[in-house]
Amino acid sequence: MQNLGETRTSYQRDHALLTPDSFIRAPLPGMKDATAIVHAAPVTGAAFTQYTVEFGARGSLGVTAAQRFLYVLDGVVSVEIGGKKHRLEKDGYAFLPAGAAHRVVAAQPARAVVIEKEYRALRGIKAPKALIGDEREVAGKPLAGDDALEVRSLLPADPSFDMAVNTMTFAPGATLPMVECHVMEHGLLMLDGGGVYRLGERWYPVAAGDFIWMAPYCPQWFGALGKTPSRYLIYKDWNR
Repeated sequence: MQNLGETRTSYQRDHALLTPDSFIRAPLPGMKDATAIVHAAPVTGAAFTQYTVEFGARGSLGVTAAQRFLYVLDGVVSVEIGGKKHRLEKDGYAFLPAGAAHRVVAAQPARAVVIEKEYRALRGIKAPKALIGDEREVAGKPLAGDDALEVRSLLPADPSFDMAVNTMTFAPGATLPMVECHVMEHGLLMLDGGGVYRLGERWYPVAAGDFIWMAPYCPQWFGALGKTPSRYLIYKDWNR
């Protein structure tokens, strides 16, 4: 339907749904043999930047003064920080503190989602340290006692962190227990499955590969459809 100008992509005042058929790729400053699909950025009113990076062989990211969270979607990515090199495979992730010298390189083609945000310090609280993890090794917990909806917290619930990144997995037919409306904003990337997302007063079919931005106080709700679980990676500002 692209030839007829059809797409599920929608950009509204308090939310956006961006679908793969509308993605545009462009390198960001400092990238080498890599390109980015920028999903959310301050120009949209977001207080963070989120993009998917597509690495070529020996592709690398540029430097940033912001804190950076990286989650591997496909392939293998190497993260060097503090004199140590870490190998991240699919579902592996790294938190890299603001101002910390580091290097992100892929020896072969790979994909990763990157979240960058200026750090907001709290008086009397030390800034967080670098963290390397694997989503598959994080214990899942039911949301609101519902075993059909599993949350994995990829960053510690510690006041040093000013953001949270989780994965949420829904069994077929599972839904959020309520329509949420709150002060945090979100960046959400659908990893598996699909369903229906309510954003504001609109309802959208969503599938793996879609990205959603939700502004503060945007009413939001998700219900999983299909015969396999649905899973997404979700960012929110936190502890501030």
